[in-house]
Amino acid sequence: MEVPKGDRTLKARATGSDVARLAGVSKSAVSRAFTGGLVSEEARLRILDAAQRLKYRPSNTARSLTTQRSRMIGIAVTHLDNQYYPEVIEKFSDRFAQSGYRLLLFVTHGEADLDPMLDELLGYGLDGVILASSSLASRVAAECREANVPVLMFNNIDPSGATPGISADESAGAALVARYLVAAGHERFGVITGVTQSSASITRLASFRQALYAAGLPPPKVRSGKYTFEGAIAATHALLDESAAPDALFCVNDHMTLGALHALRDRGMVPGHDISLVGFDNVAIARWPVFSLTTLAQPVDHMVDAGCSALLQAIAGRPALEGTQTFPGELIVRGSARIAPGILTLESGERVWRG
Repeated sequence: MEVPKGDRTLKARATGSDVARLAGVSKSAVSRAFTGGLVSEEARLRILDAAQRLKYRPSNTARSLTTQRSRMIGIAVTHLDNQYYPEVIEKFSDRFAQSGYRLLLFVTHGEADLDPMLDELLGYGLDGVILASSSLASRVAAECREANVPVLMFNNIDPSGATPGISADESAGAALVARYLVAAGHERFGVITGVTQSSASITRLASFRQALYAAGLPPPKVRSGKYTFEGAIAATHALLDESAAPDALFCVNDHMTLGALHALRDRGMVPGHDISLVGFDNVAIARWPVFSLTTLAQPVDHMVDAGCSALLQAIAGRPALEGTQTFPGELIVRGSARIAPGILTLESGERVWRG
């Protein structure tokens, strides 16, 4: 049937009933053919042929009512301008697609009100949810568990231990950064943190501070960059304006390290010469010569594989991950920090320091 609309003519979408009439079968047979139900091979072939001729595509929503599975995984992130998360989302999407699942993205922007996000997450009938470094992750996870929706935290930790999670070894990574800067001869340190609710920021700062204490050095001066590029610029200027300004800066993620780099260059300072600058994540652009960031590399491929496996097991009702599984990272040394003794060159050409 054709429906007039303005100066165009739109053809109505074919329905399951249209396919059933053309194939000479019942509508329920069409439904079974597309949901894995019982139907004869001869009827299935007629149905597929009719569907192809009519350009019919079964509704995922209708299919989910039959199978009780939406085949969709929700992933919630706070900001997409952080270069770490587009890479993570792409890898999760590719990995879940291999098991027949699609990813539905929710960008939270750090809202203080929990209800709109919960309504969206739970209203789509998602088979599972990944909470990637949202400041509200622990509270959202609790609501998902109460709704019997499998949930996983990624790059963040539930302080209560109730929600399983996947994370880099935050503590070991930040301590490695501190020991490297000490080995490079630094004595005055600054740290640019994220938001106060972030477990990653809290852990990385605490571990960095503890490593300095163990080396007999004073604690770092700390400013919050609020996980934003602009916030990191302001935090860097504030630290440099201090008396006895730091000669080494550690940013708890690479997104803020790029902001700090901008601030240093704005002051005419050369990272790796006038001051050392180190980040955390090893985002793809960190290796670009224009940035050349020294940074703690998270093993994203291994983390995503582990996260997918854990969530799919939970969806299938099998025993799944308990607590948080952590993965060790490596300190990649590039031009933004002074060279310390003991650097190794890998076959890839990257230089690493293992302490």
